[in-house]
Amino acid sequence: MKNKKFDFVVFGASSFVGKILTAYLVRQYGQSNDFKWAIAGRSLDKLEALKSELNAANLPALKINASSEADLKLLCEQTRAVASTVGPYALYGNGLVKACAQNGVDYCDLTGEVQWIAGMIEAHEDEAKRSGAKIVHCCGFDSIPSDLGVQYLQEQAVSQFDTPCQQIKMRVRRLKGEFSGGTLASLINVAHELSKDRSLAKKMSNPYYICPEKLPTRQPNVKFAEYDDTAQSWLAPFVMAGINTRVVHRSNALLNYAYGKEFKYDEAMMTGNGTKGRLMATTMALGMGAFLAGVVIPPTRWALERFVIPKPGEGPSPKAQERGHYDLRFYGQTASGKQIQAKVTGDRDPGYGSTGKMLGEAVVCLAMDMQDKPGGFWTPASLMGSNLRTRLEKHAGLSFQIVT
Repeated sequence: MKNKKFDFVVFGASSFVGKILTAYLVRQYGQSNDFKWAIAGRSLDKLEALKSELNAANLPALKINASSEADLKLLCEQTRAVASTVGPYALYGNGLVKACAQNGVDYCDLTGEVQWIAGMIEAHEDEAKRSGAKIVHCCGFDSIPSDLGVQYLQEQAVSQFDTPCQQIKMRVRRLKGEFSGGTLASLINVAHELSKDRSLAKKMSNPYYICPEKLPTRQPNVKFAEYDDTAQSWLAPFVMAGINTRVVHRSNALLNYAYGKEFKYDEAMMTGNGTKGRLMATTMALGMGAFLAGVVIPPTRWALERFVIPKPGEGPSPKAQERGHYDLRFYGQTASGKQIQAKVTGDRDPGYGSTGKMLGEAVVCLAMDMQDKPGGFWTPASLMGSNLRTRLEKHAGLSFQIVT
């Protein structure tokens, strides 16, 4: 592994988020003496155009087709780690995960497709453990802030109370930004899969879907407008909760149940107090329900794809990305009733600017800080934990703080 030409490669660099990621890495690290990296994709012309746009003439570019086993093997022969932005991953990501798992190459991505993650774990976890490949899904807004935010709060609870929190509620206090075309395309693809396999819905509803074992603890789940006394706010469902909660529970399992086997976790959007907050929560819940129902029904799904949903590769301007931000609150309570609160903030819009920076720091951390860790399918918190948190705070505009 030490004789590889590159420490890591950005795969899908000419995609919309791939460009944001590459621009961040060029700006933050350049072609430093600390490590060597490259960009890859199926169109060399697009990669060269990106290099010219970023004034990064010396950045190596590799022509790699995601559907070619020979190309993916060639990629794995040249690098120790890969960051992939090629989604929907259930459509385009199988080959790269398989190649990395077989060849001992570390891997991270931006997927939020829990059904695909479950399939990849089932198909390739054993060979990843044998080869030493560390596979880490969900290294963007879903699910780094949630996963590392819970881990941070638990560490603080143990430090203050000598015990972890038995329950944590994540509440989105503020969020300004747009969901990426790739994220919405992934939701559309999940709808396609659900229409073909009705048993998939039951699997995806299990909070322990991607955990090594299914626990009996019943998990809370905000499905409609409701009031939360802890946050003192009305709540609406949070569209990312379906993947974030699953990742947090897998982290707990991989950390030898550091949070306890009876740990409870849920996520929701805060809409404020009073009649206005209740109305907003109800409106948001109805709107999300209508959207998800529309995605499932073929005629409305076609109309949404055709006229409403941004295509993969489309997204907000750099100025809009800079104006975006988010503030997530984590309310923790121990078994004895002691309470503690933390917040995680980001300085860019969640779906693009902040996600690009998070994936950038994840692949650098994976390639440079995790070399002695064992192979397998990990989560951001269970593998990279405080190492990644330090990088995110130092370089990527995230903060992790206790609220007093």
